[in-house]
Amino acid sequence: MPKSITHIGICGAAGRMGRALIHAVAAREDVKLAAAIERVGNSLIGADAGEMAALSPMGIKINSSLASQIDHVNVVIDFTAPAATMENVALCRQEGKGIVIGTTGLSEEQKHFLIEASHDIPIVYSGNYSVGVNVSLKLLELAAKAFGDTVDIDVLEAHHRYKVDAPSGTALMMGEVVAKALGRDLKDVACYAREGHTGPRNRETIGFQTIRGGDIVGDHTVFFMGEGERVEIRHVATNRMNFANGAVRAAAWIGSKSAGLYDMRDVLGLK
Repeated sequence: MPKSITHIGICGAAGRMGRALIHAVAAREDVKLAAAIERVGNSLIGADAGEMAALSPMGIKINSSLASQIDHVNVVIDFTAPAATMENVALCRQEGKGIVIGTTGLSEEQKHFLIEASHDIPIVYSGNYSVGVNVSLKLLELAAKAFGDTVDIDVLEAHHRYKVDAPSGTALMMGEVVAKALGRDLKDVACYAREGHTGPRNRETIGFQTIRGGDIVGDHTVFFMGEGERVEIRHVATNRMNFANGAVRAAAWIGSKSAGLYDMRDVLGLK
């Protein structure tokens, strides 16, 4: 019996991640591009999505309205901006469509809206869709439990000069995994800057350091720093296809799932 095809709509299709997502969809046989959405006024509206991504024509024109295309898709992949993502989640909730969210920089209120919407539709929300990053998260959980309160912990992340949010969603996700493993609340222990005479370090804190410059795709290192030894768990991304492949994998996975809020570790069976 042939495997069912998941019809995917991509929001943010003309961006760097959007183009990578189109390539990732084209490379799989169990998914098909059904809609490509960009914001109103984008110069590529009306262009063929395949040609825009330097592929053969796909017969899908870039459109400015997800609502006009929602009937053609089973799952939406959204890599846009927080406000646009919330609008797309609301539409998917109304129409009973699953959604995979890669947008970072969501507020606590926006994250709460995802929880509410997940009572009605399946949602995958992750700060990073790379398989390697999510394996790293498992390693971080193991390391944090093993070291406990015997080490100081910092997260260092570096991205290209155009990234607008800091720390990155991946860095925060790493910090949350470590904090949870230690029985801490990241909102209470995160330290986002050190300057001047800070005094001795509080071991309860989890530090975040941010670098922005050049064309760095993504570089994350978590330091577990003890007396006489230091463990570093690092992930380096050299192109965006690992993120795109993971997001499309999540979209294919969520197509058969019931309502709920999932992350990439659910998709990979790492929980």
